[in-house]
Amino acid sequence: MGGFKKFLLRGNLVELAVAVVIGTAFGALVTTLVSSFITPLIAAIGGKPDFTALYFTLNGSKFTYGVFLNALLSFLIIAAVVYFLVVKPVGALLDRTSRTKEATERDCPACLSEIPIRATRCKFCTSELPAT
Repeated sequence: MGGFKKFLLRGNLVELAVAVVIGTAFGALVTTLVSSFITPLIAAIGGKPDFTALYFTLNGSKFTYGVFLNALLSFLIIAAVVYFLVVKPVGALLDRTSRTKEATERDCPACLSEIPIRATRCKFCTSELPAT
């Protein structure tokens, strides 16, 4: 029972649960934004009052492609927000922090293994190296 409790209280699991809940709420918010504001705005330009009313019938079956267009717009907006507000800033932050680190290793010119920067002999292929 102690192992299960430890598993549940582990940091990654709690963070993942919070991310899923926030992501679900954000998805619902964006879906509502698209169906309430963006779709009617785009549809007004095209002459239709709402995308959800768009459909075609084939052999008595109704295909509501307007609902798909709403879902597609929601997906594209969510993807753009995640990319521009999460992925790009985190990538820029990681690039900035990695630039400030001083190099501690280099590649051996003979075998291309990583070795300490001040090494004079490769520990893998034993080649003599020029001092840095």
